[in-house]
Amino acid sequence: MAMSGGKDDGSPMMEMNTTPLIDVMLVLLIMFIITIPVATHSIDIDLPVPAPPTNTPPPVDPIKNKVVITPDNKILWNGNQIDGPMLAGNLKESLTFATEPELQFQPDPQAGYDLSAKVLQIIKASHVTKFGFVGNEQYSEFSK
Repeated sequence: MAMSGGKDDGSPMMEMNTTPLIDVMLVLLIMFIITIPVATHSIDIDLPVPAPPTNTPPPVDPIKNKVVITPDNKILWNGNQIDGPMLAGNLKESLTFATEPELQFQPDPQAGYDLSAKVLQIIKASHVTKFGFVGNEQYSEFSK
């Protein structure tokens, strides 16, 4: 950094040093920012109270139940969306009937293989005996 101290002939320097002015401006800016009051006004809004989630599984049909896996990887039990633990609970409940209801499994062709395999594992672990695949005709176009 080169600094000029005036000319060599001893004449005074005609440029103003602005560094102290900038320093003062920055200090004043920081002081104004600190002293500005925080916005304390607020508007109270009554928000709706969420209903407690109902984790009651859909009813188990004593004759026939259908498990469908959708293209967006959702498990449907007789048309109602459920998750893995609810599926296991429904299968366990279906085994308590005097006559075991038929369980139909219908994965969509676009459904994920991983979820289909997990659902089949849950069904196998539940020891359901009346089990069948339905809707296999939808896969005939993929075998051609």
